[in-house]
Amino acid sequence: MQYFQKELETMSADQKKVLQSERLVKMVKYVYENQKPYRAKMDAMKLKPEDIKSIDDIYKLPFTVKQDLRDAYPFGMMARPRRDLVRLHASSATTGKLTVAGYTMNDIDVWGECAARSLVMAGADEESIIHVAYGYGLFTGGLGMHYGGEKLGACVVPASAGNTQKQIQLLTDFGADIICCTPSYIIYLAEEMEKMGLKPGVDIKLKGGVFGAEAWSEGMREDIERRLGLRACDIYGLSEIAGPGVACDCQYKTGMHFQDDHFYPEIVDVDTLEPLPYGESGELVITTLTKEGMPLLRYRTRDIASLNADPCPCGRTTIKLNKITGRSDDMLIIRGVNVFPSQIESVLLKNADIQPHYHINVDRVNNLDTMEIVVELSPSISVDEVAHVEEIRKKLSSDMASALSVSAKITLVPPGTVARSEGKAKRITDRRKL
Repeated sequence: MQYFQKELETMSADQKKVLQSERLVKMVKYVYENQKPYRAKMDAMKLKPEDIKSIDDIYKLPFTVKQDLRDAYPFGMMARPRRDLVRLHASSATTGKLTVAGYTMNDIDVWGECAARSLVMAGADEESIIHVAYGYGLFTGGLGMHYGGEKLGACVVPASAGNTQKQIQLLTDFGADIICCTPSYIIYLAEEMEKMGLKPGVDIKLKGGVFGAEAWSEGMREDIERRLGLRACDIYGLSEIAGPGVACDCQYKTGMHFQDDHFYPEIVDVDTLEPLPYGESGELVITTLTKEGMPLLRYRTRDIASLNADPCPCGRTTIKLNKITGRSDDMLIIRGVNVFPSQIESVLLKNADIQPHYHINVDRVNNLDTMEIVVELSPSISVDEVAHVEEIRKKLSSDMASALSVSAKITLVPPGTVARSEGKAKRITDRRKL
């Protein structure tokens, strides 16, 4: 078994605790001195940096939540002046404001290091050709795996997302052995390859892949591995912390190895926010131990999962993140894109031909995420006005795709069709089997 950084990925529990403690103590002092919003939280609790003496004291620190980032938009959470930032990434949010994350050169270097470790788990080495089919841009997927591949010393193909026929041509012509994309897209690529009569191991040389940015099941992993004859690894990341590479699983699939020398994970009870032991499911909370541009202490990710410290046959001793099972908020992840009901509402409210009564149906058809938005027409419009209704549907479909960055089927129904609720409206039916 080849390791990218064996001395860090296989250190003993005692060694890891010393390293994490040193980095946390230093990070708390750094954040207190350089990040005004978090310093205000600590001051409100009468908590000083010197009160944090080891990683065991992390529970004393206040949480950071996504609203903190929105309130500080765009640069209020940065701990370095803008001249020290070399990259800005962002993810969609419930309002028009993006959730922005700033990176220094050292942050990019650490991120690349973690992404490289993940690629090694998928079977990559310096001789690999790595085909990156994640999107490039504000989304962290493409550039994250790109820098990881270069950090490893491999050859990277920056294919980005879309243009499926070109993707397949590049895979066959260049002979990439590792691919990085969403799980739903690799399934789509596999289907198209089968239609073209291309054979895994003959025409397609892929032996491994890292797939993330959306929820996927073990059954989907088995389907990918069967169809393409590769090792399919689950990868985790988020732009606020770092993109893909925060955690990734190895060939033994015992959980995603958390890069816990750089990112410290906790699981807390969703209701009480009290820490939970290994094995128990709750909300994932992450503390950055080395990040400079926008460090975050005890950041509530809203992802529901559990941790395990069971030994892994690969020899890595990092804490492992079990598969994400859901969210503690109303965010949906559709084909790698974050979608909030409030974003949908903002589009609907701008159209006078419909009413703001809607329901979202999410499903997975042939291993691809689908989203249907059922919305009521205005009482002044009859469903029998076929041409007019179709015109409304097409405009809504276009507006929604522009606002969400992902397509949705629009179904227009008569007034009174969408179920009402006396309490909190149930806006979402998610039929995906996770």
